[in-house]
Amino acid sequence: MRSSTEVREIDGSPIDPLASFRLDGRVAIVTGASSGLGARFARALTAAGAHVAVAARRADRLDALVADLPGALAVPGDLTAPGAPADLVRTVTDHYGRLDVLVNNAGAARVGNAVDDDLDGFRSELEIDLVAPYELARQCARWWIAQGSSGSVINIGSVLGIVSGGKMRVPGYTASKGGLHHLTRELAVQWARKGIRVNAIAPAWFETEMNADGIFATDAGLKYITDGTPMGRSGREHELDGAAIFLASDASSYVTGHILAVDGGWTAV
Repeated sequence: MRSSTEVREIDGSPIDPLASFRLDGRVAIVTGASSGLGARFARALTAAGAHVAVAARRADRLDALVADLPGALAVPGDLTAPGAPADLVRTVTDHYGRLDVLVNNAGAARVGNAVDDDLDGFRSELEIDLVAPYELARQCARWWIAQGSSGSVINIGSVLGIVSGGKMRVPGYTASKGGLHHLTRELAVQWARKGIRVNAIAPAWFETEMNADGIFATDAGLKYITDGTPMGRSGREHELDGAAIFLASDASSYVTGHILAVDGGWTAV
């Protein structure tokens, strides 16, 4: 006897809304996966059923990560190097025979007053945070279009791509993340009828290796976070899992060009 609360389709099959969040048999690339949010994204997508190819510069970190992830592949390298994004896509598709999801997570951030900023450093930041994700997304899209298959690109932006850094002095980071957000919209529109969805996640303050010695290391930095966040705290590592799985999976099949803020209300103020 079926439960009185069970809902069925017209054909009599049960409706299982959680099934659309599964990623069984799918293949995802996660960049910047040697630590922090990238490593967490790789673990979350694996838990949802995906095989994950992890990319970063530090090969030893990747090897340690894939040892804990069934079916994972480590692909070390520098994505700003000429030809590296194409090589990554080729390596992954040769290994798995398919590709379904790209998580463009690799990034860098510098703190400094704009007047005194080093222009070479600014250019380098844009290369890492904006140009490399663009080229990797293009290489994935070319593969999907050639195969006649669909795909999902998830760009990891930032609340500082939506609003200014305020007391933070991060001109290169805000410029690149703001550019990445609008690039997300542009690519979503260009590729929508190809079956390729492009979205972004805009996290607020999550403690990672990149910022642990910065904003999280001082009382003033912690006060900046808690005072500016309506929820009164920074994000916890697992609180990005749902956003990543949602955008990677069929649960978001009608979502493209969207910037999903996961920020405790930071951008609502």
